[in-house]
Amino acid sequence: MDNAIKDFIIPVFIPHAGCPNQCVFCNQNTLTGKQRIIPPKEELNHIITEYLKHKGKNRGRVQIGFYGGNFLGLGIDKIEKLLFAAAKYVTNGLVDSIRFSTRPDTIDNNKLDFLNNFPVSTIELGVQSMDDAVLAAAKRGHTSSDTINAVSLIKKRKFETGLQMMIGLPGDDEKRSIHTAQLIAELLPDFVRIYPTVVLAGSPLAVLYKKGKYVPLSLEEGVSITKKAYLVFRENNIRVIRMGLQATEDLREGISILAGPYHPAFGHLVYSEIFLDNIIGVLQSESILTGEIIIRIHPKSVSELRGLKNGNISKIKKLFDVKSVRVIPDSSLPAGGFGVDANS
Repeated sequence: MDNAIKDFIIPVFIPHAGCPNQCVFCNQNTLTGKQRIIPPKEELNHIITEYLKHKGKNRGRVQIGFYGGNFLGLGIDKIEKLLFAAAKYVTNGLVDSIRFSTRPDTIDNNKLDFLNNFPVSTIELGVQSMDDAVLAAAKRGHTSSDTINAVSLIKKRKFETGLQMMIGLPGDDEKRSIHTAQLIAELLPDFVRIYPTVVLAGSPLAVLYKKGKYVPLSLEEGVSITKKAYLVFRENNIRVIRMGLQATEDLREGISILAGPYHPAFGHLVYSEIFLDNIIGVLQSESILTGEIIIRIHPKSVSELRGLKNGNISKIKKLFDVKSVRVIPDSSLPAGGFGVDANS
């Protein structure tokens, strides 16, 4: 559904670096396949130059992003070395700016003053939840008020602000997740990411799961709650740039993930369910459906409309007791737009 030009982000992982504790859901070594290490200058240069070789056409800003740890929790000398190394690519015109993710409780005026010396444009905060009880159960070590304060300070400095939330954490439920989405929307971030909680091997959550003290969301539940959170942000004109963990060779169900709502095309499943809801709403206004249902859709959205393994088409046939549902690509429609013709 989101057909905006996407930024080209060069990810540099610093797993667990700068983290004051291990959150219950986290095992950054599992997520990145790397040990707890800050890449030396030579490795950093190699990562950046290799990614730049694969920059395609029609991409937005080129950014170097530091992920996987708590960037502003690093010692100031380490932060400075990483930013200096990345900044030279901005100076020579190969990269537009720098971004990083960090914890809300690492944001203060002194650190933001320091960042003014470098071409940092985007700061992402690992908010995870706006419910203090959920944050405590996840052993985050910060509160929702830390997030509110951090966003205020960042926005005053005119940094692009991104907030990351999670659903399905210990003590969380659908109501609390949607309330978190609503509170995050009130903070008016420039974009958000929505991550369903999965049980990673080697994480504290894996111990709770094996003892039966934590029950993860099913894939169906994860998609449904994420969909509702996504709609909160869409209604408030806030971009959702990712839903679900990114599929990598080091993140495969049954190997690194023990349980939980992981799917390599998780965002696709969410968009498909939204399309299904919208089409059902239109068809329910028809008094009697006896013939063929024709759905016209922008070509880029055909796959999302059909759903995984044509699941949406099968559901529509069954729900409305029709034998045929025909999908016709129509480039005259706006991206994400569709039209329904039904014989009734």
